[in-house]
Formats: sequence, C-alpha cells, structure tokens
Amino acid sequence: MTAPTHSAGVAAGPIPFFPPHLFEADRRALLGLVREVALDPSQRFILGHRTQEFERVLRESLGATDVVLCGSGTSALELVLTAMDIGPGDEVVVPAFGCAPLAASVINIGAVPVFADIEPHTMVADPDAMERCITPRTKALMPAHMFSVMADMPRFRALARRHGLRLVEDSAVAQGAVLGSTPAGLWGDAGVYSFVQVKSCGMPGEGGAIVTHDAELARRLRMLRNHGQDGRQRFVHHVVGRNSRFDEVQAAFQLHRFEGFPARLERRAAIAACYTERFAPLADHGILAPPPGRDGRCHYVYCLLAEERDALRAHLTGAGVETHVYYPRPLPAQPAFARYARPGETWPRAEAASARILAIPVHHLLTDAQVEHIADSVRSFADGH
Repeated sequence: MTAPTHSAGVAAGPIPFFPPHLFEADRRALLGLVREVALDPSQRFILGHRTQEFERVLRESLGATDVVLCGSGTSALELVLTAMDIGPGDEVVVPAFGCAPLAASVINIGAVPVFADIEPHTMVADPDAMERCITPRTKALMPAHMFSVMADMPRFRALARRHGLRLVEDSAVAQGAVLGSTPAGLWGDAGVYSFVQVKSCGMPGEGGAIVTHDAELARRLRMLRNHGQDGRQRFVHHVVGRNSRFDEVQAAFQLHRFEGFPARLERRAAIAACYTERFAPLADHGILAPPPGRDGRCHYVYCLLAEERDALRAHLTGAGVETHVYYPRPLPAQPAFARYARPGETWPRAEAASARILAIPVHHLLTDAQVEHIADSVRSFADGH
C-alpha cells in the first residue's frame, strides 16, 4: 500500500519517535502570544478569558455540558476523584498496565487502587477482569484508553450502572477519538485529557482538561482547581482545594492551533492504517499490529506486540528508526505500587504486554518516505525471522 500523501523526502539522521521540531511552524505565533499575554492590561496569567474561550471551544466541539481546564492530566484525575467524594477506605479499579497516574491519582486522594488485567491484543482494560475486582468498598471504575485503541466503553458504562459505581474515563491519550458517535471522555461521569506536548492535541507545556455532562460535578471541579474559590470572590475558600490552574499563554496557543487539530488527527490515522495493512501478514512471524479500523481509535502512539521485541528494537535502531518501550513493568510490579497488589494475584496479560510492546513513530510530521522506511524496516526484520 502507498503511504498517505504528505511531504516527500527522508530527513538526515534517525527518524525521531517524537519530533523536536513539533511546534516550529508555530514558533512566531507562540512568541507573539507570550508578548500579548504579558502586556494584557488585565494581567491575568492563569484562568483568564483565553482559558474560558478554550473551554468553550472544547465544550462545543465535543457537545459536552462542561469542560474544566486544569494544570495537567494527572491532576485532572485527582480532581475528579476528589469531586466524587472518593477517599480513605474506598477502592478504585484501574488497569494493571498503563501510566503511573492511574494508580498514583487514587493513592494521592487516600483511596486504594485495585489492579485488573487487560485485553491481550489491544492492551486496554478488560471489563470482565475489572468486574471480578469489585468489592463492597469499590466506588469507581477507571478504564484507560491506550496507544491506538479506546477501551470498550459501552461495556464499562453498563458495568458501572449495574454495580452503582462512578465511571472515570482516562482519555489522556485519546482526545479526538470517537467510539460510535460518542467522543472519548464523554462515556462516563467524567473524562480527562492531557495536553503535554506529545499528545495528539499537545502543547509546549503541561495542561489537562476534564469533560463531563454533570454540571454539578463541573462546579465542584472549578473550585477544587483554584484553592476552593468559586471564581467570583477571591480569598473566600468554600472547600479545601488545590492549585491546578490553566496557563493563559497555553490557552492562547491551543486556540491558535485548534483549527488544525482534525488534520493532524487524520494524518496520524492514515499513517496507522498504512502500518496496519503492511503489518497484517506479520502475525505468523511473531509481530502483531493493532486491529484495523477507524472506530474508537486515537493513534497517540502506534504499538506493536513482538515476540522478539528487543531484537526488533535493535534492528530498527540500526535502520535509523527511533522506538519506545512503554511500561516495561505492570503497575503492581512497580516499587511504588507493589504494596497495593493483592497477595497471590497475577496479571499475566499485563506482564506479557510489558515484555512484548514496542512503539514506532506515528506523529503527523512524518513524511511518506519515512513512513515507508519504517514499515519496510519492520517487515525486513520479520522476513529474516
């Protein structure tokens, strides 16, 4: 298959996993926005009118009841759990495979993470495994979308309703993805996004968003992110809050780039579709690509499952292709979280994913020639094995 149309040529040196020139095309605009915000007579550098405008743009693009911008995707998870009155003595079921905030956000609000195994191919949370983890102390389920694939949110929504639990959707890597007709983030009581630079709607700094259809939850979140203030009167603190406020320069920059977001998503999706077609025959050679299709896909990064992962990685390095190993240990095997693992419990699918996963570049700045070179390099490894 011919790679999706884009600029031709292969840049000198290795093909970067995350490009260092990600915002180069917007450099002049960014510098101008820094000056504009710095000289604004309002002197509001956080939670000003640009933040409000970006919240409105996101709210309308998603069809959400409300969007609350905050300091990071990690703090977004903690704010949501706090706003739901989850705390000491409560349990939250999380995937055993994924990023540290899945467990840390639960621990930081005084609750206990309970680890559930994952689907073996897509590496997202397994609804059946999560259901087996539910106890009388369980207050919420927190599935996470991973890499290129959204979790099975219709099943998680039904599961949460059946057990009377809150459903927190970790959509940090999935902004722009849609499952059926519902955007990632809007399947549960609340969902979160991350805007750290490498995400699909990333920016040059930290930031996150909470999206929800629950107006009362959003009201509480707005106070919690700003030291418990309600935004109308300073120094009146209604609850014990936190500092998780959005930066006005970043809000202005996100507004500047948002019009191009669909095109960047489409480019990622087209590259991923090209890879998946090229790699389809490689399952018999011990290299498994994500399942094909567009529904419920996010393409934050593109991850292969390889029986000889380390050898494939060395081969790609030799071919000038940078790669990345996500989560070399499941969460309950990490020193920070091991004491929360239930005695005698194992997570074989999470352990298998940690041993086999290898991410290859899928960012929107890849040229057609680079996409072809990456695909050819993976296939040449398979042909030799």
